Amino acid sequence: MTQSLHRIPLVLLGFGVWLLLFGFGLYALVTHPPRILPAPPAPPPPRGGLYAQDGTPLALTLGGRRFYPLGPSASQLLGFGERGTGKGLEGLERDLNAALTEGRSFTLTLDPWVQAMTERALWEGLERSRGSFATALVLDREGRLLAVANGPAFDPLAPRKDPDKDLSWRNHAFLVALEPGSTMKALTAAMLLEEGAASLSTQVETPMHRVVEGWVIRDVVPHPPRLTLAEVLKYSSNVGISQLAEALPKEVFFQYMERLHLTDPAPLPGVRVTQPMVKPPKTWSQAAYANHTFGQGFLITPLHLAAAFNTLVDGVYRPPSLFAGEKREGSRVFSEATARAIRQALTEGIAPRAKLPGYPLAGKTGTAQVVVKGRYSNEVFTAWFAGFVPGDRPLYTVVVVVHHPKGEVHGSQVAAPIFREIAAHLLAYRGVPPYAEGR
Repeated sequence: MTQSLHRIPLVLLGFGVWLLLFGFGLYALVTHPPRILPAPPAPPPPRGGLYAQDGTPLALTLGGRRFYPLGPSASQLLGFGERGTGKGLEGLERDLNAALTEGRSFTLTLDPWVQAMTERALWEGLERSRGSFATALVLDREGRLLAVANGPAFDPLAPRKDPDKDLSWRNHAFLVALEPGSTMKALTAAMLLEEGAASLSTQVETPMHRVVEGWVIRDVVPHPPRLTLAEVLKYSSNVGISQLAEALPKEVFFQYMERLHLTDPAPLPGVRVTQPMVKPPKTWSQAAYANHTFGQGFLITPLHLAAAFNTLVDGVYRPPSLFAGEKREGSRVFSEATARAIRQALTEGIAPRAKLPGYPLAGKTGTAQVVVKGRYSNEVFTAWFAGFVPGDRPLYTVVVVVHHPKGEVHGSQVAAPIFREIAAHLLAYRGVPPYAEGR
């Protein structure tokens, strides 16, 4: 028991030492609280990808780097980003940058096979014509964009050149507004039929030129002095279409332009498209209205024209779509009979270089003078072709544009052969056999 009594002071001493150390530790915590380091931020999600309708990757990020597996194919549409940060600078990389940065991916309506076939025909045609740039679009009956081709070819991963001198990066289909030239005559003719102001057999006096308010309107292709509306389309007569269109008030003509979305600043919501330049009809003189009927005096993008031409498939305007699963309501502009009649006229009057043996292709050429320094140039032109594959029961609407071709400059010489080549590829791709004679 005596030993137990001797241990008490030791226990008390130990407890006192512990209490002293505890107090010192508590004092240190109060006077010098520990810094609690925040948890490291979560790494950002990898940039979202872009895919074709069949799942083919078009743009994706691997190991922190952006890749474009199909190289130059659809590169101007896809665009490119800032090296290092990945921030989108052009094309869909720019338009969808916020969503892509958050890791969202998008599936496009593009068919990589149709895209490749269209690009091959376009690039070869551009090289032949020595044009400055070119573009071609392929839409299906529902308005889905199956191909958005541009030339010259552009490699999004190659060292970039001066963007003011090298325009190969630009999506001309969406970003360049041009005068559509005589392709507009097909739409003007459809307006005349729909309003009952003319039929394809309506005849009109067609000298090789006429004067309107002091302005001379000329025809290029020699033709008889009197033409039907169908022949006006065949010979692409500026004189004929402008005279026939006088049966339509200019306000009615403009209303059709609106219904065809040729004045629409945003035909593809969320995607940058250059706004058309179309003045209101109250500002049009008689001469300006005449010019509008054959595609002069206003500017639209190739996308606008392709969507408007697609209306001639069955008379319904369907907004163009670029994203898979997108549902956008269409609206009737022309009757099916009007659309069928115009396509028939475009089949019978198709340019020789656009013809494909065994298939009734349909289409309209256009050759638009380009304004240079405030005046229409006699040297710079835009060659157009807009048509249907095939013409009687269209599977596709195709628009081809070549800007500033050298040598041959007319749409019938420059754009029509490219259309024919694209049509041949599309028909083979779909396995459509040649039509039996007389079908």
